[in-house]
Amino acid sequence: MVQYVERLWNPEDAAGLSRRDRAPGRYKAYIPDELGERLPQLGAAASAAAEDALTVLARADERIGSRGSYLNHLLIRSESISSSWIEGNRVTPKRLAIAEILHEGSRVALDVVANVRATEDAIAELAERDRAITTDDIEQLQHVIEPRLEFGLRQEQNWVGGPGWSPLRADFVPPPETEVGRLVDDLARFVTVTDGNPVVRAAIAHAQFETIHPFIDGNGRTGRALIHTVLRRGDSLRNTLIPISTVFAGNTDSYIAGLTAFRATPSRLDDWVIGFANASVLAAGNAVRLAHDIDALGSQVREQLIAFRRTQGKSPAVPRSDALVLRIIENLAVVPVLTADSVVADHGSSPAAAYRALTELADAGVLGRNKDQRGRLVCWTSDQHLALVALTERSNRVGGGDTRNRAPRLGPAAPDPIRVGVLRGGADSTQGLDL
Repeated sequence: MVQYVERLWNPEDAAGLSRRDRAPGRYKAYIPDELGERLPQLGAAASAAAEDALTVLARADERIGSRGSYLNHLLIRSESISSSWIEGNRVTPKRLAIAEILHEGSRVALDVVANVRATEDAIAELAERDRAITTDDIEQLQHVIEPRLEFGLRQEQNWVGGPGWSPLRADFVPPPETEVGRLVDDLARFVTVTDGNPVVRAAIAHAQFETIHPFIDGNGRTGRALIHTVLRRGDSLRNTLIPISTVFAGNTDSYIAGLTAFRATPSRLDDWVIGFANASVLAAGNAVRLAHDIDALGSQVREQLIAFRRTQGKSPAVPRSDALVLRIIENLAVVPVLTADSVVADHGSSPAAAYRALTELADAGVLGRNKDQRGRLVCWTSDQHLALVALTERSNRVGGGDTRNRAPRLGPAAPDPIRVGVLRGGADSTQGLDL
């Protein structure tokens, strides 16, 4: 049953607020029903869409297989980038990767790095089916994403959207702070259970979390991290983290409208589940294509290095299988940004050998050199691997609602198609993938 509670807005500290935001008045905060543990009954179309999505996710996970161990970090990066653009923060795959290796950069980039790590940690910690998820687990997840904030659930009213800083002008007002603990406890129990279709459970859990909006900040990113937790616990994905929310970023109006319908009209749950299922199918297809592209790129840059060594008259032209340059190439999908120190730590080489290998790969065109504002070399980057992340993120957004011929309203620019291929999206995103 849809229910609201009326509350009074009369800010005690109105300094810095506009005249309209200082104005007192009454507003209605929405209190959702508890979910319980069982999945609700869906209509035939929604049930079919969820079953189809579950099949596609399982097949994509099987196709990717052991490659998921290195692919996940790239996919989570793409999702975190899209999440940030949804929330108005501008970051590119390259800026994110550099901030991650150097532990420095813009606040936006460092925030996204925290989200990447939090998502991966959440999957590792919470994916065990026999482990009960608690409110404390959800609080810990948000705290990793937003460590600057005080730990725990919000203790004040918040709101979403609107032209100013007042709940009277907001697009949506979540439940009062007095209701948050009870609702998050209920959500934790719902996420713990693994019965039924995990696509349906993930869709409902995500929408309920965003409706509760239990934290002062970081709600969007925490809610999207829970999607992976539910899908992994439901055993629909074993190897791979499919970045479903990157599709939401392509059509934020539709995403917000779906959440609004979920809250306002219980009978519209089917529409939300169908939209979530369709996003899952698109993201799964693009994840498989990324795995294929990464494999092909690995072979391509290896041949590029060998061709360079031949032109330089180096012997042997084909490095030994245990050569440091080849070990670096094999790891570029996981670590597309490197420093001499990171190579020493990852491969146990000497600093001199690390520098020689990185220099050779840069001279061969495999890696790019990156300098700071003072012109000092700070790192080497595999721009082709990073471009594939951008291509996947962009393709999901294109399929999510924008067109091939018009740039999405939000998100970093598309990579050079000559280097990494054309965008993938829409109905053809899974063609030829046997999904």
